[in-house]
Amino acid sequence: MTPLSDAPDAAVIKAFAEIPALLERTPALVMRARFLDCDCLLGPMGRPFHVSIRAGRITDLTQAPVLMRSWRFSYRATSAAWAEYWQAVPKPGWHDLLALTKRGEAVLEGDLHPFMAHLQYFKDLLALPRPDAATVSS
Repeated sequence: MTPLSDAPDAAVIKAFAEIPALLERTPALVMRARFLDCDCLLGPMGRPFHVSIRAGRITDLTQAPVLMRSWRFSYRATSAAWAEYWQAVPKPGWHDLLALTKRGEAVLEGDLHPFMAHLQYFKDLLALPRPDAATVSS
């Protein structure tokens, strides 16, 4: 895995903090996950976020660590992986969440059922910081 550095990590943290607002501007994506309710851990390896999703909307986004906070699954990647994933047209191998895990740049753990059952939602949700990502297909 690529080591963390402060500058890219700060940019990734800032991008993650903006995802709830980006999601609210993408009603088709919210509608796609209208039956999804889960708590998960998403973000950069060293500083992930506890994310509460209710009816497809992010109702809480709190940076870890949070004492005694549970989650169903975790998807964390290096800051370099997020920076590449958020390119307008990512390079092969950096274009997909599962490809990042295969390269060893990301870790997916826990109860994978909500993640896999709503895989396209999570792919599109985590791609929202990409330029022109608001044009999510229904």
